[in-house]
Amino acid sequence: MIAVSACLLGVNCRWDGGNCENEAVKHFLIGHDYLMICPECLGGLATPRVPVELCHNKAIDRDGVDRSTEFQAGAKAAAWLCAANHVTLAVLKNGSPSCGVNRIHDGSFSGRSIPGMGMTAALLAAQGIRLMSEDDLDG
Repeated sequence: MIAVSACLLGVNCRWDGGNCENEAVKHFLIGHDYLMICPECLGGLATPRVPVELCHNKAIDRDGVDRSTEFQAGAKAAAWLCAANHVTLAVLKNGSPSCGVNRIHDGSFSGRSIPGMGMTAALLAAQGIRLMSEDDLDG
């Protein structure tokens, strides 16, 4: 079973109300069972919402509000769903404060990214789930 960021499959769950539909991800999933997840929605955040970036291990929105509780709740819910569904691989949205596999935004809301993992990605990796991002499939 493969977990996949819902936004990569065209679900409008991103902070801006849009998605990041990715044909390479959709093609990769052909013939596989998969579970769509959006940790930010699972954590109770609305769509659309004020954008959030990680800063000093906290999820802070552009208005300065600490959304760590919602991000941690979403990560735990996603991890529970992955465990319950025997997920062994997750294809997640790189750059996301939840799902970033090997890069996240730097916390300045300037568009710059840095090496790092989102909160959900880190928790799934700690569970032993192999992670990939859409970048790994886009070639």
